[in-house]
Amino acid sequence: LVFTVFAQADERLTCYELRTYHANEGKLEALHARFRDHTMGLFEKHGMTNLIYWTPVENEKNLLIYLLGYPDKEARDASWKAFRDDADWQAAYEASTTDGKLVARVDSLFLELTDYSPVSVFPETETAPLYEMRQYTTNEDKLDDLDARFRDHTIGLFTKHGVTNLPCFHLAEGQEAAGNTLLYFISAPSGDARDASFKAFSEDPAWQAARDASEKDRKLLIKKGVQSTFLKTTDYSPVK
Repeated sequence: LVFTVFAQADERLTCYELRTYHANEGKLEALHARFRDHTMGLFEKHGMTNLIYWTPVENEKNLLIYLLGYPDKEARDASWKAFRDDADWQAAYEASTTDGKLVARVDSLFLELTDYSPVSVFPETETAPLYEMRQYTTNEDKLDDLDARFRDHTIGLFTKHGVTNLPCFHLAEGQEAAGNTLLYFISAPSGDARDASFKAFSEDPAWQAARDASEKDRKLLIKKGVQSTFLKTTDYSPVK
């Protein structure tokens, strides 16, 4: 698996938005068509950067998950206003919803890169890997300790064991759980490769020592504080 990083043009991005669309029953393909044929181009027209688009590997909830980038929050708000006011968007929306709305609910998270994030955008790939979105919820006042463990140990050990590190984010201030959440992405060639890498990582004495040292006073994560979602890119995603 060969990666080519294209971070230069996107160094201007400081605000990221992870959006999750809950499609109505039977409407996911129509939602994909609207993004493929209209929405993505209109996003770009109005100054938004399309980064990557996914669906969960097991998608019983009919989700579309994607990431946008902006220069800042003010630019984001201006871009979305211009997008919503665009007559082309309004026409595409009306045409796509003649038989009912496509989306039941939209969830949005505003994200900021951590200082140790190995990349700022998702790199191009020769073949689409398996992506994994992992969200960690820490105990009170333990996010800094988790960041230190990632910065000093976890990122390097992931690489050692064949995991590809992708952007790592905190939640922007003002959102629920902003002070105790780490959300990051990794990839592997396949599910089997991912599982083998995590097994080797968990058994590595260097990881075990780093974990024990960081948790000598108290565990960093709350009980059941890890959420994991396996993702695959859509056919129209700018990065596969």
